[in-house]
Amino acid sequence: MAVREEVNGFFIPSVTLIGIGAHKEIPAKIRALGGKKPLLVTDKGITAVGITKQIVDLLASENMECVVYDETIPNPTDTNVHDGVDVYRKEGCDSLITLGGGSSHDCGKGVGLVVANGGKIHDYEGVDKSTNPMPPYVAVNTTAGTASEMTRFCIITDTSRKVKMAIVDWRVTPTIALDDPMLMVGMPPALTAATGMDALTHAVEAYVSTIATPLTDACAEKAIRLIAKHLRAAVANGKDLEARNGMCYAQYLAGMAFNNASLGHVHAMAHQLGGFYDLPHGECNAILLPHVEKFNMIAKMDRFADMAVWLGENIDGLSTREAAEKCLKAIRELSHDVGIPKGLKALGERYGKKVSVDDIATMTANAQKDACGLTNPRCPTDQDVMEIYEAAM
Repeated sequence: MAVREEVNGFFIPSVTLIGIGAHKEIPAKIRALGGKKPLLVTDKGITAVGITKQIVDLLASENMECVVYDETIPNPTDTNVHDGVDVYRKEGCDSLITLGGGSSHDCGKGVGLVVANGGKIHDYEGVDKSTNPMPPYVAVNTTAGTASEMTRFCIITDTSRKVKMAIVDWRVTPTIALDDPMLMVGMPPALTAATGMDALTHAVEAYVSTIATPLTDACAEKAIRLIAKHLRAAVANGKDLEARNGMCYAQYLAGMAFNNASLGHVHAMAHQLGGFYDLPHGECNAILLPHVEKFNMIAKMDRFADMAVWLGENIDGLSTREAAEKCLKAIRELSHDVGIPKGLKALGERYGKKVSVDDIATMTANAQKDACGLTNPRCPTDQDVMEIYEAAM
């Protein structure tokens, strides 16, 4: 019997620091990479709560100059990236620090890609389009969900098309990733919930991905178990350092899983909601997750039964189908407990946006082109995707 040739990659940062006080290592790590004048990419929210100043002061205490670009917006845009590139070049920066959640990291990755390779960020949409290495790069995380501080993914909104460009490139993987729960204690409950459900989506989609491996399976399992154990507590009390630390590990493990097994149609569809309405990514994922996985369940029923157990469900005596359905039940209950809106229309109302069924056809067409859908365990037709959007409304 012939054996099919198959080579699976596994991408992670060269160094990762996780734990209370880890952020104090930033100056030493930048210097170790050869950086002398980093551009710190962040957002106004991080600056407003004093975290940006904390890091700038830390660098100054080590006699290191730092230039701040804090214009990143949620669902960062091509304009954000190119403005950051202009600052990097004008100020003569030689390295990167990204500080925040997925938006800051994605924007900073985009800056690094263009600085190192030229052109525009649009040139790198797709898989492994760059040819030159990124500048020395330390990614400092302040949320527990996106895992963008350790992935090869970069999601940037193309403002002309109102589409999120999925850039997947091993060169954008940060050299050093840093997760310090002390930088997360100020996260409000809603953001804690959204980012935590984002992490759960990463782990679930990676576990049922068509290119899952034993390595990614192990990461996904531990991530799901930790999220089931710690997310509710982190939302209930943001100063619970045990819960915060647990979520640091959970989201990082989920990142290890999806960074190498990729994702699925939850993300492919959520990207369109972000690009079209500028809605928060984590909450879009949370709302879509049970609907997409209900559709996917017949492709990987045994795996959904596994996840039911990891989410705390008792499946003794149940059929595989009954156990798999318990997984969907557990996802819905966790989402409800942490305060995720019940549907996309309610989510839109929360943020002053009108989510309309009139846009479903356009979003479906774009979702079907999204690279994240390539590893979904079941191949949906356009009609399937439209029906999932409608069910999630």
